[in-house]
Amino acid sequence: MNAFRQMLKSSGAHPPVGTWITSASPLVAEAIGCAGFDWGLVDMEHAPLDVAGVVALLQALSSTKMLPVVRVPWNDMVVVKRVLDAGAATLMFPFVQNADEARRAVASTRYPPEGVRGMAGMSRATRFGTQANYFKTANASVGVIVQIETPQAIEQIEAIAAVDGVDAMFIGPADLSGAMGHIGQLTHPAVMALMALAVQRCRALGVPIGTLGSSPEVVAQYRAIGFNFVAVSSDIGFIMRGAQAAIAALHTRDTEHVHTLASGTQASSH
Repeated sequence: MNAFRQMLKSSGAHPPVGTWITSASPLVAEAIGCAGFDWGLVDMEHAPLDVAGVVALLQALSSTKMLPVVRVPWNDMVVVKRVLDAGAATLMFPFVQNADEARRAVASTRYPPEGVRGMAGMSRATRFGTQANYFKTANASVGVIVQIETPQAIEQIEAIAAVDGVDAMFIGPADLSGAMGHIGQLTHPAVMALMALAVQRCRALGVPIGTLGSSPEVVAQYRAIGFNFVAVSSDIGFIMRGAQAAIAALHTRDTEHVHTLASGTQASSH
């Protein structure tokens, strides 16, 4: 059984909360994994991460409770094969536009006859050849999440969701807002309305759907819409916000200190 799939089924009224891991740093990933998130997205699409880096991050996260999802850079069977051999159990595919692309994504994660994944007997996925019956059980244990990032893809959402092997859908608000002509306006009313419609259609199909928000406040809006799983910010995002908040606080104190000194000087001169 796929652990991410099981998490979605058992989450009930509390959507699992995750975050993006974009630092490509095993140490940062491990720290974020200890913070208490349910799942984390190891990003190969927009982070400087290769397959060896994926192995290092998966090793780092294995000591935490965070369930890793690896987003491959593209719907490419060669990359998928290598990432699965590296030990990834759940993959996210970016920019899936229709059912054919979804079928191609699923096929790349399955051994024949269900798919086209190449076999390697001594991979990390097989515990280096020590996991009995791996080739017979692997197909059922791999999870597939497809990203819906354009209005055209949302139009095809029922057909995409109906593809056997698609476990969940995921809306990327940044790309969706850009495709709708609202670049940078991730919570534009038109974008939020289309996302809400996608949620309604997935719920009618019984297919989990997730999304990512930049802050807890935005994620709260997504949860109110009805998303089944959510992610908030990223490891780099948390680091930058913490650093910027500290600098801003110190600058504020410096300014207040200067004003206090200036007031004292003025008072003593009278």
